[in-house]
Amino acid sequence: MTVASTPASIDDRSADAQLVGVIRKLASGQYRLYSRKRDPRTGRRRNLGTFPNRAAAEKHERAVQFFKRR
Repeated sequence: MTVASTPASIDDRSADAQLVGVIRKLASGQYRLYSRKRDPRTGRRRNLGTFPNRAAAEKHERAVQFFKRR
């Protein structure tokens, strides 16, 4: 019996997108941190802060994750 391989569904890709790409570079050169989950009311991600460099945004993301699981 063979199992047919199915292409990744849209739901699978959106689940991966939730974990990757929460830090985005803005046109101004700054970095913005967004929440991993979308707001069900608006369908957009919540802005968790704007930072001058990526390292600062990653540091704040770690602080947010620590606070969520304290």
